[in-house]
Amino acid sequence: MDAARASKEQIVAALREILPAGGLLTAPEDLDRHSRDWSGDHFGLPLAVARPATVGEAAALMRLCWDLSLPVVPQGGLTGLVGAAVAEPGGGELAISFERLNAVRSVDPVEFAMIVEAGCVLENAKKAAEEKDCLLPLTFGAQGSCRIGGNIATNAGGMNVLRYGMTRDLVLGLEVVLADGRIWNGLKVLRKDNRGYDLKQLFIGSEGTLGIVTAAALKLFPKPALVETALLGLRTVDDAMALYARARRGCSDLLTAFELLLRDGLEVAMHARRDLADPLQRPYPVYVLLEAAASREIPLRGVVETVLAGASDLIEDGVLAASRAQAERLWLFRETMVEAQGRGGRYLRTDVSVPISKLAIFIDDSLQALRQRYPEALALAYGHVGDGNVHLNVIPPVGASAETMARLFEGAEEVIFNVVDRLGGSISAEHGIGRLKQKAFLKRSDDATLDLAQRLKHAFDPKSLLSPGRILPAPARQEI
Repeated sequence: MDAARASKEQIVAALREILPAGGLLTAPEDLDRHSRDWSGDHFGLPLAVARPATVGEAAALMRLCWDLSLPVVPQGGLTGLVGAAVAEPGGGELAISFERLNAVRSVDPVEFAMIVEAGCVLENAKKAAEEKDCLLPLTFGAQGSCRIGGNIATNAGGMNVLRYGMTRDLVLGLEVVLADGRIWNGLKVLRKDNRGYDLKQLFIGSEGTLGIVTAAALKLFPKPALVETALLGLRTVDDAMALYARARRGCSDLLTAFELLLRDGLEVAMHARRDLADPLQRPYPVYVLLEAAASREIPLRGVVETVLAGASDLIEDGVLAASRAQAERLWLFRETMVEAQGRGGRYLRTDVSVPISKLAIFIDDSLQALRQRYPEALALAYGHVGDGNVHLNVIPPVGASAETMARLFEGAEEVIFNVVDRLGGSISAEHGIGRLKQKAFLKRSDDATLDLAQRLKHAFDPKSLLSPGRILPAPARQEI
């Protein structure tokens, strides 16, 4: 039986035979829940939603899909922003949700490692690590919804990349179901393993196009005993970059976050939450959220105070949190600003990176170009200074029509990406390519890069069943 020739009823019946009760969803209300991602901009209709509860069920599911030549799209928490985990609108793809494959298999405080299943919510994994006095440093605004498998499939970044690296840097091993249903068991906790190709790295950031992650071994770190948080007001982004260089040297590896916010972004947060008032004595064009942490009792506050005192020529004003509650309130400005942008409807999200030394040039040039070309729109820039990642978003004017927004988003994105290209950056720092960024990705990829990528895709997924049309264009479907 081939999916192209079989009826939907036949396919669903075959799927039910290998999944236990509750493992397959076909009701319209269930499909609706799995038909859009966090952005609200990407919609699709899966043929059905399969929910394996074990790696054995996931493997059996993929063996059937292989035999049927049925394309699949893996889903985690659907917190992605580039349309990678949403099924195509035509109902021809099976969504595979890992919400039932969600256990924390082990936490080892001696190995400083944990093994978790793909459907484990990140926040639950972090809590399991904390119970063993360890830290899983992945930190995102969506950590209460996103799942480990999706974090790995997209090589997610977040707030702590400065100190701990991207998701890729935290993965010790993977368990992966391949396109033909075989299980690749690379679930090791070894820090050193030099036996040929490091295959796990191929699956990290592949957005479900090469294999389906079912479990991961992740690095842990000692849980911080001390955390110091400061919100600082500065004159320019150049001053913020100079402060970063001093803080990076003065705090060394104790520096965990260095977040940049501009005044427009702070005002968006205060408008959205009336209980947030201006944090400093007067407004400033640029703000920095700085955080340092230590896993043992050291004079951390003194270290931070020394760094800030040494940068008095750069810092106009600032506040150093006196308690955990005050620190959380300072972070609220950053978190609320991100959440509030989407409350008025659709807006353009970009997620780019440039060399750290060119970050100020990127922000200044991009904002100037956007404000000249689209004065009616609101452009907001913020990001993770320590890794060169900037989110430069464009909010359309109130009441803009769908056609107006489409033209604005297309033109504004091209303005931003042109500056990224000129500075030698990347159009995707952490969100991935998916379907949304595919055109821009292909335009900027050389022939050798695309050839290697297509060869890799064909080697791992010769039938193009795994997330077809994400990152690379889907080939014409054929039997092999």
